[in-house]
Amino acid sequence: MSKRVGVLMGGWGEEREISLKTGEAMVAALESRGHEVVRVFAGPGLDRALRQAELDVAVLALHGRMGEDGKVQGLLELMGLPYTGSGVLASALAMNKPMAKQLFRLHNLPTPLGYRVGRADAHRAAELHGDLGFPCVVKPACGGSSVGLALVRDAEALPAAVALACRFGGEALVERRVLGREVTVGILGEEVLGTCEIGTPREGFDYDAKYKGGSSYFVPARLSSTRLKNVESLALAAYRALGCRGYGRVDVICSDEENDVILEVNTLPGMTPTSLLPKIAAARGLDFPALMERILELAARDEVEVAGMPALSPAEPTGEVRRVAG
Repeated sequence: MSKRVGVLMGGWGEEREISLKTGEAMVAALESRGHEVVRVFAGPGLDRALRQAELDVAVLALHGRMGEDGKVQGLLELMGLPYTGSGVLASALAMNKPMAKQLFRLHNLPTPLGYRVGRADAHRAAELHGDLGFPCVVKPACGGSSVGLALVRDAEALPAAVALACRFGGEALVERRVLGREVTVGILGEEVLGTCEIGTPREGFDYDAKYKGGSSYFVPARLSSTRLKNVESLALAAYRALGCRGYGRVDVICSDEENDVILEVNTLPGMTPTSLLPKIAAARGLDFPALMERILELAARDEVEVAGMPALSPAEPTGEVRRVAG
C-alpha cells in the first residue's frame, strides 16, 4: 500500500553532506515504488515540520550526532510516528562507542581494548595510554563516517589526535589497533544479508576511503566458509546485544591471528551509491528500491505507553502552556 513517507535528511552534525546524499537516494527509490515522498530537512523546528508534513511514517536518512544517536528517535516516539531503524536506547548505545564496547564485553563478544579520553585530558593522553601500545586508533567516542579518525604511531602524536577526535562530541576513544581484513556485515530485520570485505589503498577505512573512491569491495568477504559463518554470527550477536531493530551494519576486523573483533554497530548506515549495505543487498538479488521497501515495512516505534496517556498523532499539538499567578 502506498504511504505518505517523510525522508528526514540533513541534520546538525558533521555528516550533513552524506545524509543529504543518502536522503536523495532514498527519495528516488521510494518514489519508484509508488510512495508519496516528502523531504523533511532536519534542523531547528523539526517537530513543527513533521506535524505540517502529516506523515504515515518517517524514513531516517540521518547520520551521526543529533540523528543517529536516539535524539530524533525520541522526538518521533513522543509524536507517535513510526520510523525506520533502531529505537531510542539502541541508537544511543550504538552511537556511544565506549558504552557499546562495555555491552559487547558483557555478552562475551570480542572487541579491541581501549579507553576514553575527554577534551580536558587530551594533553595527558600519553600518560593515560599506559601499556596499550602503538600503533593505536583514535576516533570520536560518539560519531560516524570515520570523521576525526587517526592512526597514531607514537606517544608524541597522541595528544593532537585525541584533541582532533574530541572536536566531534567532546570525547575520544583510543583503541589498540588490530591488523587484519576490514569487513562489514549487513543485517535486515533479524537476518544477515551478507558480508563485504573492504580493501583500501591507505591504512584504515577513513572518510576519504569511504566517500572519495579508491577502495575495492568483495562480496562475499574472502574468508573460508567456517570463518565467514563465525563473523556473521558475531555481528548478529552484537546487533542483538544493543537491542537493534530494522536494519544495520556491523563492522568487524578479521585479524591475521584468526581472531575476529567487533568494532561498532551502525544503526543508520549510509545509503549513497557507494555505500556498503546496498552492495551487500545487491549481491543477494535485492536492488536498492526493493531494499528500501523492506526497510520501510520494518518501520516501528518502541510502543511504550503510559496508562491513561495515549500517544499523540503526528498532527496533534503538544501540551498547552499555562501561566502561573505569582
